[in-house]
Amino acid sequence: MDNNLELRAATSDDLRDLGELISRAFLDDLDDEFLKVFELVDEPERARVITGDGRIVANGSILTRDLTVPGAVIPAAHVTGVAVAPTHRRRGLLNQIMTAIFDDIIERGNEPIAALWASEGAIYGRYGYGRASWQVGYKIAVRETTLPGVTPSGRLRQAKPADVRDQLASVYERARVLRPGISGRPGHWWEYHTADLKVWRRGMSELRAVLYEVDGEAEGYATWRVKGGWDDTGPKGEVAVGEVMAETVEAYAALWRFLLSIDLVRTVKYSFAAPDEPLTHLVTNPQGMATWVEPGLWIRVVDIAAALSARRYAAPIDVVLDVADQRVPANAGRWRLTGGADSATCEPTTDAPDLSLDIRELGAVYLGGTSLTTLADAGLVTAHSPAALAAASVAFGWHKQPLSIEVF
Repeated sequence: MDNNLELRAATSDDLRDLGELISRAFLDDLDDEFLKVFELVDEPERARVITGDGRIVANGSILTRDLTVPGAVIPAAHVTGVAVAPTHRRRGLLNQIMTAIFDDIIERGNEPIAALWASEGAIYGRYGYGRASWQVGYKIAVRETTLPGVTPSGRLRQAKPADVRDQLASVYERARVLRPGISGRPGHWWEYHTADLKVWRRGMSELRAVLYEVDGEAEGYATWRVKGGWDDTGPKGEVAVGEVMAETVEAYAALWRFLLSIDLVRTVKYSFAAPDEPLTHLVTNPQGMATWVEPGLWIRVVDIAAALSARRYAAPIDVVLDVADQRVPANAGRWRLTGGADSATCEPTTDAPDLSLDIRELGAVYLGGTSLTTLADAGLVTAHSPAALAAASVAFGWHKQPLSIEVF
């Protein structure tokens, strides 16, 4: 056993060692082309590593990005790259890394929430993360269902994503504010997302893009890859859709109509649909869409007053929450939340609680995709006032289900 383990901030010199650790932890090999592109968005000063005998044996990183939440866009610490070498498991290294990440967020003071994707969901609940969204996947048999109609006044234009990066970014920024859970892409993030590395293709084509434009202005786009194939009955091509972002209903329908009508394709797959995705109501036969559901984004409320004041609410709310938080003691206690569609405040109080819950459950409801009533029915929220539970469940909801369209 190493007796010289050291917790420290990472530096730019650690990039390759970190890449090796994380790749192996996720059962993959480090790709040099990926490492070069990732360097565009890497923030070594926000990574915390543990070293032993000169090697990095544990890591947890933060990406400085914002996140769409109900009624607002706020800073959110995007936690990523959490890994412990298999030779150093069961030694408390993960706990040290997660504590160091909390310390970094709290010291900065401008990120009221943290967000992550959980490769193993059983891990992060104990650190106060709640599962805040679901991802829906589709496998669409295009011979069994289609999207009727014709493309309206706009036009469709195909392009290489890197060649229309500015147009994609413009649509993305306008469209993402319409749905909670979508991350901002500052700085070099669009270079990263349009890099189209060979390791990302996994046997499919280069990344392709199509834009829906009206009077020369893009109102939506989709990205996808394709893989050709034939069998005894003819073509069996497959499309893997990456992103569909649209700011108008016309753009949304036109893009999906295009994706479901590509020649020689028999199957279209999409892994980042929302639970309330409009597509299911547009196709002629929803049974032609095989569907699966899996956990999406996990949210950790780090500063309860700032977080609950930052988002907006679907109905007027005035509720006292009694919150337990073993990791961030400043969150523990009673808080009065008042607000609605235009503003909100959250302040400490000594009033009797209406609801009692752990910080994990507060994270689960934060994006509006999980109901307080559902958590109460699961025994995870205690309602001292049934009327308050019903009112708060409505207020914490939102008119669109949350969705995260990228794994970070």
